[in-house]
Amino acid sequence: MVLHDKDICIGCGYCSYACPFGAPQFPSNGTFGLRGKMDKCTFCAGGPEEHGSQAEFEKYGRNRLAEGKLPACAEMCSTKALLAGDGDVITDILRGRVVQRGKGAEVWGWGTAYGNQAKQGA
Repeated sequence: MVLHDKDICIGCGYCSYACPFGAPQFPSNGTFGLRGKMDKCTFCAGGPEEHGSQAEFEKYGRNRLAEGKLPACAEMCSTKALLAGDGDVITDILRGRVVQRGKGAEVWGWGTAYGNQAKQGA
């Protein structure tokens, strides 16, 4: 996850061009040239300010991760297409989904991600 500091951002837009996912966005209000600082989803991880502070809330919203909660998008996703949490748990869920769909070792990158477990039946 990539977080940014709104106090340091100058609004140049380079991160928007560089990000392959389109995550950094300029605020929708204002015209070109007055677009201000970049904004992006923090996956509900807050910002660089002290956790739970008023400054963090005003700039980045609630820090759900510090509260021990999942990001709101992952928590509300009815199909569970969005997952969040411990990397090992998510890996097990995704591995199970691939195997359940009748795939495995022939999926590109499987060996890199999961080693020889595909040959063992995952």
